[in-house]
Amino acid sequence: MMLSRRMTLGGAVALALPGRVLADAVIPQRASARVIIDNDFAGDPDGLVALAHQLLTPKTRVVLATSSTLDPKMSGGIAGAAAGAKLALELMRQGGITPVPVEAGAESFGDGAAQITRAAHAIVAEAMRDDPLPLFITCGGPLTNIAAALRLEPRIAKRATLVWIGGGRYPEGGWEYNLNCDLASARQVIERSAIPLWQIPQNAYRLIQMSNAELRLRMAGASPFGRWLYAQFTHPPEFIDVGGSWPLGDSPTVLLTAISQESSMSVERLARRILPDGRYGEEIAGRNIRVFETLDARLTFEDFLALLALRQQG
Repeated sequence: MMLSRRMTLGGAVALALPGRVLADAVIPQRASARVIIDNDFAGDPDGLVALAHQLLTPKTRVVLATSSTLDPKMSGGIAGAAAGAKLALELMRQGGITPVPVEAGAESFGDGAAQITRAAHAIVAEAMRDDPLPLFITCGGPLTNIAAALRLEPRIAKRATLVWIGGGRYPEGGWEYNLNCDLASARQVIERSAIPLWQIPQNAYRLIQMSNAELRLRMAGASPFGRWLYAQFTHPPEFIDVGGSWPLGDSPTVLLTAISQESSMSVERLARRILPDGRYGEEIAGRNIRVFETLDARLTFEDFLALLALRQQG
């Protein structure tokens, strides 16, 4: 088809004035799921990036955020869950985001009474609430709060899907922070509950990285909120030797719940028992889980950076 002079000029104007096009042409979207976000927000800042992304996307409705604690050897003595809850609220304030309920979870790992906290009760209350939207529980840290909620009310296993960043490569497994910090809670969720589980193991979530230059140019350059998020990366613990990139391994929770599952590759597997060193043991008959093996990093990051820029444009 031959383009008229008018159409050509119109296209040039559209390219020259992207703000006008963005204002006049919006793809309609509505939330298709609720999300409870559980993470150790006071740890690696990738949890804050995932929280910001989930809060900004129009495809899910965040109904609750719960914070988990940190390995005492890495936390410097801070109360990790309480500090994480404060950071989550500060993130919403910095982003001008209408706050959602935030609850601090247990300050210790394990499967005892100390882990039944306000966070566990809040997870149960939301899961048992009648709502037409399906519920995802996303977890980017140890499974402490999720296991506590399942012990408190086992029926939530039929009312939510858990998306967890954790565990080693299949089939051998091995040491992995989110798993080994709280083996008891991981066993409770994987071996003794029937909650549908989408697992993103270490070999998959390590694919999700941005270079330090990208973080500075594109995240910090997107908006004042992006600059605040970038600032969380600029004071790592002294024992970390920062390389040329930063893993953003918690972001797949947003990719899979709000953007696209089809762009990544997963396989259905039988869950395996967890050995004391984090390796996987024998298969558990009848306990099927969905394990993601490759993830679409480009789609994940471009969506997030675009959402930051669009929010800045208003």
